[in-house]
Amino acid sequence: MGDPKVAARKGVLSALSSDPQRGDGRYPVAWLHISAPNGATPTASSRCECGFNRRAFGRTRVLALVADHTAHRDACPLRTPHEGREAA
Repeated sequence: MGDPKVAARKGVLSALSSDPQRGDGRYPVAWLHISAPNGATPTASSRCECGFNRRAFGRTRVLALVADHTAHRDACPLRTPHEGREAA
């Protein structure tokens, strides 16, 4: 019965990697969270690492926040560095 414990312990250790960002090096900088429970007022929050933080309550304002969040992707200094703009 000792073998399953060792195998489980090894599985947990291998699941915890020291470098969680493998691959192409991309990582999230902005998050959009929308909550629309059945029969309740929809809410949304938009947060970006650059400091763009907004919240909205109600269907019309949530839809406007989604549009603002989408537009912010083009204007965010973290996604479009100044060097890239000047070089283009």
